[in-house]
Amino acid sequence: MTAAIPPQLDATDLRLLALLQADASVSNQALANAAHLSAATCHRRVQRLQQLGVIERRVAILSPEKLAALTGWGLSALVEISLDVQTAEALDAFEALAVQDAAVQQCWRVSPGPDFVLVLQVMDMPDYQEAARRLFNEGSQVRNVRAFFSVKRAKFGTAIPLGSAQG
Repeated sequence: MTAAIPPQLDATDLRLLALLQADASVSNQALANAAHLSAATCHRRVQRLQQLGVIERRVAILSPEKLAALTGWGLSALVEISLDVQTAEALDAFEALAVQDAAVQQCWRVSPGPDFVLVLQVMDMPDYQEAARRLFNEGSQVRNVRAFFSVKRAKFGTAIPLGSAQG
């Protein structure tokens, strides 16, 4: 039995990915024009990239600062978590707890140093304390928590550098 050869991405795929990372709301026709493709070819290629899982999803990115000004919602916390034990079961259990919590925007298992780094978005300090109670209680085997609260977001991006395709 031979192993399946993974599909490769060509320059056109990379160009499409760069364009979609800049603005995923663009119409297929506008994307095709920008990528110098026919609309049908563009659509097929984007579908293939989605089927491959290279494009996970298309979302709207909200401004925490503007949302906070309009709703009062606006405390960002970066939190380092170290567990009592680093068994696969303990790490998997904490990860499962973190990823299902709505306050957790990002959950990274890291090494060396802490076991996890979380990015939390909460309304205010009482809301953070409630999230901390849910996530860092004795049952979650958390040994140490270091929280850092954002005072200014100097840069936020989601684009993955794709080399020359970005130009």
